Amino acid sequence: MNALSRDEQVAVLHQLVEGSSLRSVTRLTGIHRTTIMKLMLRAGRLLREFLNAQMLNLELTHLECDEIWTFVRKKQGRLKPEEQDDTEIGDQYLYVALDQKTKLVPSFTIGKRNRENTEAFMLDLATRIVTPPILHPTNRPRISTDGWGSYPGAVDLAFANTVRHGIVVKSYAENPQPGRYGPPIMTGESRQALSSGLNLNEICTNHCERHNLSIRTFMRRFTRLALGFSKKLENLAAATALYVAHYNYCRWHGSLKMTPAMAAKLTGHPWTMEELLNEAGVL
Repeated sequence: MNALSRDEQVAVLHQLVEGSSLRSVTRLTGIHRTTIMKLMLRAGRLLREFLNAQMLNLELTHLECDEIWTFVRKKQGRLKPEEQDDTEIGDQYLYVALDQKTKLVPSFTIGKRNRENTEAFMLDLATRIVTPPILHPTNRPRISTDGWGSYPGAVDLAFANTVRHGIVVKSYAENPQPGRYGPPIMTGESRQALSSGLNLNEICTNHCERHNLSIRTFMRRFTRLALGFSKKLENLAAATALYVAHYNYCRWHGSLKMTPAMAAKLTGHPWTMEELLNEAGVL
């Protein structure tokens, strides 16, 4: 990794956030896969630290939260009995919070879909956004989640009464299209306000669910029916930190006509990959 030039490091990491797998980057650049892996792990760690330092005191109005499935090494159904309790292999979920207005991703968590990780996700999100004191109920940020049962307790634990929380549950039916992977058809949805003063029409997770498509498009480890899945949880975490940092600061958002970081007033211009890596201390 240390033998790579500055331009080579930028080029390799840029290809990873454009949906290329490790092996495809190796074929395109001639750089050994192990070297690319080490660079990605180092960049992911430093970019995670960068995001932790930058995503603070954010004035965001409506956070949509969702989880997106992937797996490490093998799917949950393929685990042997002695592997069932290993939290670092099998099915994994990426918890993502996305601001409806700025499209910024201020917080994310990777792990099993359970109460502990849901609470850790909400506690982390609570450190990122500005909320009013409990005795001043005006201008409370809204949080919309799906029907995952751990969310109400996690939101209450992290935010108490400083946010307005609502859940939306969508119902699906099997697609008549032949084949195993035909997309399901949404047949209905129900909304429930868990906080007073929340309009049911304001509860929404559509934007975060649309962002799931971007994740599966630009992170090879989330692409379905492909061989780019992660073999280790730390690799998945590093790739996700790289993607989120690039998404927030570098990727031009079509509807905003700017990057999410610009919309959130964290910066005044779209960053290049080299600029991002410089700010995080990768280069």
